[in-house]
Amino acid sequence: MAITHAWNDLTHDFRDELHDLGALNRVDAARQAYLGLWVTFLGLPLLFGLDKLVAFANVSWEGYLATWVNDVLPGSASDAVLWLGAAEIVIAGLVLFAPRIGGDVLGVWMVLAAISLFAIGGMAHLALAALALGACAVCMARMSTAYHHTEG
Repeated sequence: MAITHAWNDLTHDFRDELHDLGALNRVDAARQAYLGLWVTFLGLPLLFGLDKLVAFANVSWEGYLATWVNDVLPGSASDAVLWLGAAEIVIAGLVLFAPRIGGDVLGVWMVLAAISLFAIGGMAHLALAALALGACAVCMARMSTAYHHTEG
């Protein structure tokens, strides 16, 4: 019974978010900012994760993986990229259904990605961008406490 109520709460919250996206010009500016961040941090890990699994953007993701990360993860660099892509899809699901938790997890994920990028020569600019995205993801998580609808 508790699982049914939890599922109903999640789907209700999701319907509210989609409704407000459809009527974006009628919600207040702070809610618009939250929804923009929510959609962005749902889309980015989903697209990056899918691309790492099916390679539709023709990016060699192995080049963005520090050698020490490849040494820590089992298998080859290609295997590591597949696992990282699957993890990003899971994170996108967390952002979709539980933005408070998903935003924090994505923030940590982006900090770890930045650490990996700092270890690769010539990638410091991408590492700084990853840190900025991580900070924004955590901010979205905090905003969700006020703007993610819940029934109380």
